[in-house]
Amino acid sequence: MTVRPHPLPQVGRSAPSPDLGLAAAFRDAMACLAAPVTIVTTVDVHDTPWGFTASAVCSLSLDPPLLLVSIARSSSCFETFRTAPRFVVNVLGAEHRELAARFAQHGADRFAAAEFRRADGTRLPYLPDATAVVHCATDDRLDGGDHLMLVGRVLTASARAGQPLVWHQRAFGTLG
Repeated sequence: MTVRPHPLPQVGRSAPSPDLGLAAAFRDAMACLAAPVTIVTTVDVHDTPWGFTASAVCSLSLDPPLLLVSIARSSSCFETFRTAPRFVVNVLGAEHRELAARFAQHGADRFAAAEFRRADGTRLPYLPDATAVVHCATDDRLDGGDHLMLVGRVLTASARAGQPLVWHQRAFGTLG
């Protein structure tokens, strides 16, 4: 792989749209960054469940507890999540590889299996055997180029021991 340097924009000026070479180089660089695999879920106004596989999820703040989720504007779930008042981040374990793949596919019946339960009160779908489940209220929405960043104010969080599922070099894997 050849690395080509690109000039940085001056502070205070917006960066020009990246050329295709930079976009490919950036994609390759980010493939080196191991990330957790999650399924983010919500419901629409008709109580229909929606969800997608996400690896662009991170903690943002402990006081108050906030997390950040990134969703592609091209996602079939985008409009639902753009307006959703609440969502759940389900952190997946190694045993959830097939489920993660299903939620990453366009047009798949993502909720066909009965793995998900509905939370009392909010009816949000969650995965009871996830390594962590974090229920959030949407606190803010931030523009992130071809993605939208959802800032979630943590309402409840739970965790259990387990081997995590990770995304690295454009493939699912585990640690160890």
